[in-house]
Amino acid sequence: MNYTPEQIAEIVLKVLNEVNAPNLSLEEKIELAQNPNTSAETLNVLATDRNNDVRYGVAINPNTPVEILKVLATDESYSIRYWVARNPNTPVEILKVLATNKDYSIRYGVAINPNTPVEILKVLATDKDYSIRYWVARNPNTPVEIHKLIRAYEFIMTLEDT
Repeated sequence: MNYTPEQIAEIVLKVLNEVNAPNLSLEEKIELAQNPNTSAETLNVLATDRNNDVRYGVAINPNTPVEILKVLATDESYSIRYWVARNPNTPVEILKVLATNKDYSIRYGVAINPNTPVEILKVLATDKDYSIRYWVARNPNTPVEIHKLIRAYEFIMTLEDT
């Protein structure tokens, strides 16, 4: 469901006037969290919502400010951290931290993020998980040198298996 600018303004006022927006339906919160026109102030409130789906909406929103993404990068839910890793606005310092996360899906999110810099892709190119290396190779930022590194790593891994 797409809201008109007037409806968005009305919902934003509700959110700003009510801490954690208790009178807003879950559907309204999710729609508001995902809407690229939602204000930073409202996204900040929604980023603290108890419901994962609302925080997910904030994490995928292309206009979520960096400060909010930094907070969501430490969310208890791995799926929220995964979507932060995929968000093109996530700053390099957060991508660096997420690239070393023990959870495969979070490293995967960093590997496929089209804004992941070469220095982080280089680290992920030797990830123990084959699919992470695969997605690093598919990332548009991956230079030829890293492709060579991945092939060399694959070769070494096959030698260790024998």
